[in-house]
Amino acid sequence: MALSQKILNKLTPLQGFRCLSAPAELHCNTKNVQYKTKNLINGEFVESSTTKWIDLHNPATNELVTRVPKSTPEEMQAAVDAAKAAFKTWSQTSVLSRQGVMFKFQHLIKENMDALSRNITLEQGKTLVDAEGDVIRGLQIVEHACSVTSLQMGETMPSVTKDMDTYSIRAPLGVCAGITPFNFPAMIPLWMFPLANVCGNTYVLKPSERDPGAAMMLAEMAIEAGLPKGVLNIIHGTHDSVNFICDNPDIKAISFVGSNQAGQHIYERGSKNGKRVQANMAAKNHGVVLPDANKENTLNQLVGAAFGAAGQRCMALSVAVMVGEARNWIPELVERARKLKVSAGDQPGADLGPVITPASKARIERLIQSGVDEGATLPLDGRNISVAGYENGNFVGPTIISNVTPNMECYREEIFGPVLNIVEAETMDEAIGILNDNPYGNGCAIFTNSGAAARKFTNEVDVGQIGVNVPIPVPLPMFSFTGSRGSFLGDSNFYGKAGLNFYSQWKTITTLWKEEDAKTATAEVAMPRMQ
Repeated sequence: MALSQKILNKLTPLQGFRCLSAPAELHCNTKNVQYKTKNLINGEFVESSTTKWIDLHNPATNELVTRVPKSTPEEMQAAVDAAKAAFKTWSQTSVLSRQGVMFKFQHLIKENMDALSRNITLEQGKTLVDAEGDVIRGLQIVEHACSVTSLQMGETMPSVTKDMDTYSIRAPLGVCAGITPFNFPAMIPLWMFPLANVCGNTYVLKPSERDPGAAMMLAEMAIEAGLPKGVLNIIHGTHDSVNFICDNPDIKAISFVGSNQAGQHIYERGSKNGKRVQANMAAKNHGVVLPDANKENTLNQLVGAAFGAAGQRCMALSVAVMVGEARNWIPELVERARKLKVSAGDQPGADLGPVITPASKARIERLIQSGVDEGATLPLDGRNISVAGYENGNFVGPTIISNVTPNMECYREEIFGPVLNIVEAETMDEAIGILNDNPYGNGCAIFTNSGAAARKFTNEVDVGQIGVNVPIPVPLPMFSFTGSRGSFLGDSNFYGKAGLNFYSQWKTITTLWKEEDAKTATAEVAMPRMQ
């Protein structure tokens, strides 16, 4: 279904995404495009006055789609000022009213699923079906936010002592901020601002400068759903905007998803300035394959989890640990990966699209070569692939590197591309040791038909999210995204109960209403004994 006319009328002239007005025309000629992505400040989409712009290209063609501003310091401050002013009234808005906005918001997302998916494919490159999954997994967070009337309930204890009651409430923090990555342009923003807003906070979002279109569309839908002016604001940029968020004294909490280098910087700088910070960072997710696993299912699961979204997922299964005789399955794994279709994301039958930028492609190819240089073998090489009609695209085909050891650079680094490392182990104990020696703890999986083996694995592996015959164990929103160790910094994880805790603070009130309606004769100066 196309964008509702109200949204379309605002988005097209304000953002300048001409392809949104004709969503089937994903590969329109944009060589001379003059469209500019705008800031969202106090409910209005406004063009930046900056002189510094970032060109955003379609990854499948490298044609220019739009220009993204590096918001000026004055624009960023205006966004925070708007959020701070809006907090005074939004925080006092009834929980039923905030819930009502989320009900309308999730309806608009469903209504405009196709337009969102097509924008993601245009800017990010992933296949349309994968882009739709991106939106759906974010939508599930919004649907869960609609349960705020029960999720945000506090605690009460009457008569803690004579005539005295104590109760605790979940209070909003104030202005919060989010910094999102390029790989999930809809899902990750939806991890952030809906939960923050439904808890009574206001928000400043900085989407990835590589694909902000989906976030802009979602913001427009949130406004149409009833989000008041200033409750959600959007700024753009790179290092300066990140540092502004970390340093601004009116921002109380920061959510971040992205690379290790950026995550560590944001966590340290934000925390030093007294802010709450939650940071999801890099990963190296392992899939342990035992010889008793269902072979057909396991091979299909490995291929999908390693190469889907061109490997640009923080939960991509980038290492297969083949235990014992499972190593004999490697040739079949290679052949299944070889059959995947690489093409532009909107093309029928495409299994994976391009990677995000030429620089990303070059980095992926360098890491593949480093494995070869260090002694690994390359049974499937996806470099130098040519996609007919899209010769200028950032394409890397499915690649499998075997005979990998943990000391190799291709194993140590998060490649973030369609590359699967294969490590061999003699026993499950050895495989568990390999996982636990890796510094990251985002996710892992075991493939087996043995309940005892699965139980031992889940008990002993030190990873935050574990799948048993599930290759990408991303929890649904009634749970939390619980990456750990080197993949996460902070005290509260994303969404679920942890997400509600992150975006709210406990406030405890103790009241005394004496049964006898009389004043005490003298002041009580001794320490209250609470008996």
